[in-house]
Amino acid sequence: MTQQNSAIKNIIFDFGGVLMDWNPRYFFKDYFNDDEKMEFFLKNIADDEWNAEQDRGRSLAEGTEILVTKFPDWETEIRAYYDNWTTMLKSDIPENVAVLKQLKHSEYELFGLTNWSAETFPYALSNYDFFEIFEEKIVVSGEEKLIKPDPKIWHVLLEKYQLNAEESVFIDDNPKNIEIAKNIDFITVHINDGTDLAKELRDLKLVF
Repeated sequence: MTQQNSAIKNIIFDFGGVLMDWNPRYFFKDYFNDDEKMEFFLKNIADDEWNAEQDRGRSLAEGTEILVTKFPDWETEIRAYYDNWTTMLKSDIPENVAVLKQLKHSEYELFGLTNWSAETFPYALSNYDFFEIFEEKIVVSGEEKLIKPDPKIWHVLLEKYQLNAEESVFIDDNPKNIEIAKNIDFITVHINDGTDLAKELRDLKLVF
């Protein structure tokens, strides 16, 4: 019988890329019907850095107007971005949600720490019932006006729920976020396409 790691008390999930499959290409692939044009738009116009500012707390309306002013020739495409945001949220990631549901019945406390716009996150909450497992113990970047990988957002989580990083597993798909979490003394699990989350947690001697 595997000996349980009694030092671990908390498990913190990132959402995008861990529990939710979100990608603007799910909408823009059909919108452009031209992969080269789509990639140009997403890498040079409505890029990750621009979207991240909405996750940091800038309103969708303000972010849209800033980009339209900067790239007026792309106004129609820019306005289509948040008008069709729900299409970009394709689905949950079933194998990882299954692990979360198993953990619901374990002794570990479960938390969320996500880079997500405060305006769009409620849609996910109301359409995917597994979020109820967290019992509202979720820190959302758009609400805190802080975004990973800024270490301050991890400290918001730790202070809000009185957690110790060294007693907590942090799960994320972004290597920079994993690096920062390690520096704060979290135990980490880096998610990629080949990760078996259940195995990773059991390798840490978590019992669920």
